[in-house]
Amino acid sequence: MKDLRPIRGHTFLSRAVAQGEHLTQDFKFAISDAHKIAHSISAFANNVGGRLLVGVKDNGAIAGIRTDEDIYLLEQAAQMYCEPAQELHFTAYKTEGGRAIVVSAEVAPSPEKGVMCIEADGSRQAYFRIHNENIAVTPLMLDCWRARYNPSSTPSGAADAEREVLARLEANGPMLPERLAAGVRQSADTLRGALLRLYAMELIEFTFVNRKFHLTAI
Repeated sequence: MKDLRPIRGHTFLSRAVAQGEHLTQDFKFAISDAHKIAHSISAFANNVGGRLLVGVKDNGAIAGIRTDEDIYLLEQAAQMYCEPAQELHFTAYKTEGGRAIVVSAEVAPSPEKGVMCIEADGSRQAYFRIHNENIAVTPLMLDCWRARYNPSSTPSGAADAEREVLARLEANGPMLPERLAAGVRQSADTLRGALLRLYAMELIEFTFVNRKFHLTAI
């Protein structure tokens, strides 16, 4: 299987499968679409990293990897359909008795959030791992990430807008960006600049509530 030499992994696999899918682990029975698997790579890279266990069904049943094509599609997803390209670290584990082989593809956290996927239609989309799901990132969230890691690109603005945003978030708790926009006395551009600056200063953060990203004061 490629250049991988399987190692004994019965104990590791038993423990990993018992954990189920979670923040840093995803099961894949097989890889059939490089674009879709890029979602998981982006989501892990934009959070704390994680691993894909290929050859494991969603219910935790170990079926084993079926073909080298799965490895090829993983590499294609990481190198061709992620921007910037991501490196995967592969380890092959054989079950007790060598009846099946499971491949672990480790994804490291990106030094700067904002790893994008190239979708099948050519569009770009970033993902973020939450619990056991890959969630599409909003344009505002992506802009805030970029502002934190590249402060020089953040527009200058008025301190009163920042104070108003913080006061409203502190008074109301997590708020949807559109609800916040409806309640402040700022133009769309002024509000956006205030949010980028506050996020870059680590004074606000995004939280995932009721299937949507909210803004909250730290």
